[in-house]
Amino acid sequence: MFSALRKSLASKITLSDIQENILSGLAVGVIALPLSMALAIASGVPPQHGLYTAIVAGIVIALSGGSKVNISGPTAAFVVVLLPIVQQFGIGGLLVSGFMAGIIMILMGVGKLGKLIEIVPYPVIIGFTAGIGVVIGTLQIKDFLGLNIEALNGDYLDKLLLIVSSLPTINWQELLIGALTIITLLLWPRMRSKIPGHLIALLVGSISAWLFSLLSQDFSVATIASRFHYEVNGLIGDGIPAILPAFEWPWNLPDANGNPIGLSFALIKMLLPAAITIAILGALESLLCAVVADGMSGKKHNPNDELIGQGIGNMIAPLFGGIPATAAIARTAANIKAGGSLPLASVVHSLFILGSILALTPLLAYIPMASMAALLLVVAWNMSEAKHFIHTIKVAPRDDVIVLILCFSLTVLFDMTVAVAVGMGLSALLFIRRSITLTQTTEMEKNHELHGELADNIVIYDINGPLFFGSAQKALQSISIVTPDLRVVILDMSEVNMLDMSAIVTIESIKDSLARQHIGLVINNLEPRMVVKLRRAGVRYKPGEIQFSRTIKDAVAIANEMISQ
Repeated sequence: MFSALRKSLASKITLSDIQENILSGLAVGVIALPLSMALAIASGVPPQHGLYTAIVAGIVIALSGGSKVNISGPTAAFVVVLLPIVQQFGIGGLLVSGFMAGIIMILMGVGKLGKLIEIVPYPVIIGFTAGIGVVIGTLQIKDFLGLNIEALNGDYLDKLLLIVSSLPTINWQELLIGALTIITLLLWPRMRSKIPGHLIALLVGSISAWLFSLLSQDFSVATIASRFHYEVNGLIGDGIPAILPAFEWPWNLPDANGNPIGLSFALIKMLLPAAITIAILGALESLLCAVVADGMSGKKHNPNDELIGQGIGNMIAPLFGGIPATAAIARTAANIKAGGSLPLASVVHSLFILGSILALTPLLAYIPMASMAALLLVVAWNMSEAKHFIHTIKVAPRDDVIVLILCFSLTVLFDMTVAVAVGMGLSALLFIRRSITLTQTTEMEKNHELHGELADNIVIYDINGPLFFGSAQKALQSISIVTPDLRVVILDMSEVNMLDMSAIVTIESIKDSLARQHIGLVINNLEPRMVVKLRRAGVRYKPGEIQFSRTIKDAVAIANEMISQ
């Protein structure tokens, strides 16, 4: 725990390092400020909760995690998971589930599951991230086009049909502002400026909306101020309250009906599946981000400590109004490129957002919702990994393509939990099928340089590959088929590197079958650890019936001796 902080404090930190990390933190803060608001809105909660997440989780995870350079906060990957929770249980249910997810992530880290990302197949990752990108993009069409839709409820197809049926209600004013924002987002990288493009795009959208409203009284678009309202300590206002995150038990916050959600075993049981989903997605996203960061920075993260840090952050953030957080790849990459090398950069990024809440909330209220939707459309496009998706379909084996398309479809039509579970299950089954084909049993020639001349009543089977529940029966079934004059069977197991219980039972069955036919069995060059397994199961040395050898020549000699008895 706290390995990133401990390593940083133990290293020689110069004044130049501190300056670079402060500047990097400020640069990332500029990027994270609008993204945190946009992702909170996309998740179905007021924008200030995204800012609170970036502040609290950004500091706590940086100090308690296992990566020096990860920047944590609200991310696009969570949107499709969090929005249904908010719609069903309100913000209170969301924060309680986030708190529970934090506990689960800590348990994952303590249980040394930090290598989790390495066992998730690439097609599964690309499939569900592309699916999430599609869902996020679809949800932004409403605000981008200014469609007259009160709420997007139901499953994905219901939402899509509602959007399509509402297309005649397009508001050209909202579309104009959204188009100006997205054009700026797409063109700004060509300017090769160090100023983040999405900051410029939001400025263009906000200033354009303000100027058009001055030119025409009929010009009006929805903004953060017109969409969101707050009441704090009797103070009522529009937009984002200019107050710091304050401690509040999550279960005191409202449910979907506006009443305090409370805390009960029944609620925990209902929220547990959502908490598990948040924990798994948060773990995958954070560890994947850390792996990418290692490649960019040349540093090495501690995966288990990173999970514990993410868990601590997700337990503390809900106590201050923060939604679930995870490491963000785009913000982490920006941090590294700007010179960030210490947790200090993440702390500075969080402090910048905290200062912005106090100083900039009146200005942030003027940001058009169409501009926020345009920003998220670009985020969704980048997240969809369209190039990698198409490339995988073109070059990957057929089995991997099936997994990719299945994970993508299930993520879009159902949810990410189902997609990952089915994708992992199918990948495992396909892996087993491929592994089975690697294990083969062949009958060696009667006259071979390894053993010399071989009597007709002796047969040698060369077994290659792992013997497990999927391959054992297939590999060993031919051994039970014997000719009338056969006296000894030799199993050359020099290249058998695994033996599970199913294989042991199969070998027991073969031993018993050969013994009933008075045929001897010689097992050659099996690794000692696997010989021990066979002995425990009763497959042990018995003169004239079963013996073990170290070389194939010794096995033939033992077989000839068995025949002569």
